[in-house]
Amino acid sequence: MRLFVALDLPWEVREQLAGLAVGIAGARWVPVENYHLTLRFIGEVAPPRAEDIDHALAALRGRAFKLALSGVGTFDKAGRPMALYAGVERSPPLDHLQGKIETALQRAGLPPERRRFVPHVTLARLDNAMEARLAAFVQARNLFRTAPFAVEHFTLFSSQLGKEASVYTAEVEYPLG
Repeated sequence: MRLFVALDLPWEVREQLAGLAVGIAGARWVPVENYHLTLRFIGEVAPPRAEDIDHALAALRGRAFKLALSGVGTFDKAGRPMALYAGVERSPPLDHLQGKIETALQRAGLPPERRRFVPHVTLARLDNAMEARLAAFVQARNLFRTAPFAVEHFTLFSSQLGKEASVYTAEVEYPLG
């Protein structure tokens, strides 16, 4: 079972993000139903380990908070843009929640996450996108912003890789008080 922990997004936010998904040749746009904000990628685990993960996450306590998406950007690898994303406004409560999740998962036996947490929502994977067009796209949408929305739970998702797109299933929602 392939797992990750994420924030599900309200439908209104998904619709705003979907409005950005045009105009870049070589972009494989993420389907609107797959938009999420990953808090921790876990990967393949056996069912007994998945149960340990569930118990660790269920024990977390945290407060609900507001969050807003802001701006767009790219992630590069070896100098080439690989993904287009919507950014997240700075949020100490989000950072705190992500840290608590990371600690809980390490206590459940998972190795530490090696990558620094950069909150974002992936909009597209990029295959040889024209850099000038991509730069113009990012610049034209730099002022993108959603209204703040309530974050009242986080979710453990399973993921099945597909030919066109992965299929994400919400396995467990964990409420925030």
